[in-house]
Amino acid sequence: MSANILHVENMTMQFGGVIAVNNLSIDVDDGEIVALIGPNGAGKTTTFNCITGVYEPTNGCVSFCGNTIVSNHPQGKMKKLYAGEDNGKFTKVLKPTPDQITKLGIARTFQNIRLFKSMTVYENVLIAKHMRARQNVFSATFRLNYKEEKRARDECLALLEEQALLPMKDDLASSLPYGLQRRLEISRALATSPKLLLLDEPAAGMNPQETQELAQFIVQIKDKYHLTVLLIEHHMDLVMRISDRIYVQDFGKLIAHGSPEEVQNNKRVIEAYLGVAEDA
Repeated sequence: MSANILHVENMTMQFGGVIAVNNLSIDVDDGEIVALIGPNGAGKTTTFNCITGVYEPTNGCVSFCGNTIVSNHPQGKMKKLYAGEDNGKFTKVLKPTPDQITKLGIARTFQNIRLFKSMTVYENVLIAKHMRARQNVFSATFRLNYKEEKRARDECLALLEEQALLPMKDDLASSLPYGLQRRLEISRALATSPKLLLLDEPAAGMNPQETQELAQFIVQIKDKYHLTVLLIEHHMDLVMRISDRIYVQDFGKLIAHGSPEEVQNNKRVIEAYLGVAEDA
């Protein structure tokens, strides 16, 4: 039986009078590909933002690899949480930042591609590698960590070669075709050495051929890098093809959970989403 890697418990995220996420609980096991689907405005990206520390939830908690990394219980005492250091160990802090959560092993991409467009393909990946570099101003000034820097550069080149991006390593990220920009963004996430990869609508804007290639790519990197994947996606062909399990949100609430076949035949899901979302 696979170990649980992500546990979201009774998460609520409220903005004024709007409840974007409503008492949501989900689990993701090690090595799975799990999809989070639902209509626009269902609270999916907000859920990602709470998991990664961008938002502090109004209530609820998030555990990663058995350690609580996000928590807010207004009725109870605020306890110290866990965040990562450069050595990957869990250490207690009051409120982890997104970069600390990334160091623990959670990487993400965004619905709207967020590459450093004025940087090259190579520089985009290298900057992610530097996130785990162990150096300070003194060591950087006097280049005391040149061996570590060389290793980061070598690993960056190897990653680009593995993802078929090496031939365009010196090209500006903004010059790549859309599908390759998405691949580069995922490759940059891989450079942080994640255990859990969160993909926010990776197939957005892609044509059917690109979507099919992306589905193969996600499965390949999951197997190659021993990843667990949680993705938000509207392309149901992709979701049904690669997901082990699916959660469905509607107006912030979880309305269904199960295998692709179970979700596809769920009457409530059909009424809320699949039966009306022609662009899904």
